[in-house]
Amino acid sequence: MQPRRVSFHTLGCKLNFSETSTLARQFEQGGFVRVSPTAEADICVINSCSVTEHADKKCRNLIRRLHRRNPQAIIAVTGCYAQLKPHEIAAIEGVDIVLSNNDKGNLYKRVVELAGKGRAQVYSCDTDELTSFFAAFSSGDRTRAFLKVQDGCDYCCSYCTIHYARGASRNQPVAELVEEARRIAAGDQREIVITGVNTGDFGRTTGERFIDLLRALNDVEGIDRYRISSIEPNLLTDEIIAFCAASPKFQHHFHIPLQSGSDRILGLMRRRYTTARFAERIAAVRQAMPDAFIGIDVIVGFPGETEAEFRETYDFLARVEPAFLHIFPFSERPGTPAVDLPGKVQPSVATRRVAELEELCARLHGSFCARGEGTEAEVLFESTMRGGMMFGFTGNYRRVKVPYDRSRINRICRVKLGAMDESHDLTGEILD
Repeated sequence: MQPRRVSFHTLGCKLNFSETSTLARQFEQGGFVRVSPTAEADICVINSCSVTEHADKKCRNLIRRLHRRNPQAIIAVTGCYAQLKPHEIAAIEGVDIVLSNNDKGNLYKRVVELAGKGRAQVYSCDTDELTSFFAAFSSGDRTRAFLKVQDGCDYCCSYCTIHYARGASRNQPVAELVEEARRIAAGDQREIVITGVNTGDFGRTTGERFIDLLRALNDVEGIDRYRISSIEPNLLTDEIIAFCAASPKFQHHFHIPLQSGSDRILGLMRRRYTTARFAERIAAVRQAMPDAFIGIDVIVGFPGETEAEFRETYDFLARVEPAFLHIFPFSERPGTPAVDLPGKVQPSVATRRVAELEELCARLHGSFCARGEGTEAEVLFESTMRGGMMFGFTGNYRRVKVPYDRSRINRICRVKLGAMDESHDLTGEILD
């Protein structure tokens, strides 16, 4: 009898990637064969995102596309969109299972128990039930692994549905996460990205601190690099900065959400810092790690954002000079306080503001990468090949390309960095 085939489709954040990989391991251990997202499958699993209306629409379109391509396939949808709007998803033709974030770890069991296609089954999509922790890390398909250390968020920003979709902040104990890091090391992955919904808020469940976790992971043999995927500026303490600066394993790479350069808008967003505090944290990072890559999230077109306040944001970002900007037009999410705020910004205005910040990002990123020309750095090379070249990243996340050499994949090499091309990639010469 031919093994049943299962495909996985991940939308959204790094946290979802870690969870999807863990779900895939469960199916493979149960005798299923994992196939590519474009292949014919008996079961299609979608791990959804709902950070914007566009993310919801992307999930709906994917469901319809999978059903048209293979009408007999079981389609199971989990993730944040499934948590927030389960019955909306259940009404889409082809859907068989809608599973909450809280019940995600039972997805394999639910699929195996399903007799066949029919009326969609909706399982425990009640926000009050979001109390469990689904332990997860990615494996097998990347040089780096994503290790989920925390879930949920207590911050309740006025534009965000994540605290509804993921529940309260919670975490695994440090000791269990260390064991998962050892499992990742045993799989020969060299780098771990520490991820969560509000990563720096680690410890709500166990009374431990985020710095305790970092110190414990630092001692895991076989892992050469760690990156902190995202951390709120008010949680990026001097202790964490000093530790990352001193550790040879923790890379000089920080992703720090700003969202607005206007203090009035930050107040409306219910963020927990001011622009002065944010700038002070950036300065603290740079004092300890002058070469650090700093990526910043920013939202434009928030209700009430005037042209003058957008200019505040633009000028603030130009002053702090991050290495990269992740730019999002405001997306109205039903049930959030921001829906009722006055001063809606026209979509055309938000689109123009996004374009202005994208131009700024291109200049800032190009300047950051160009400063690496002529220096030496350690680069972890990945398996992707394009145009006879292979690619990898320095510790501070400059992308480097060299002629393809299979023996260098998943190895950290000393590289002399050369000229930057139009894509901001640096040419490299391997020195060892």
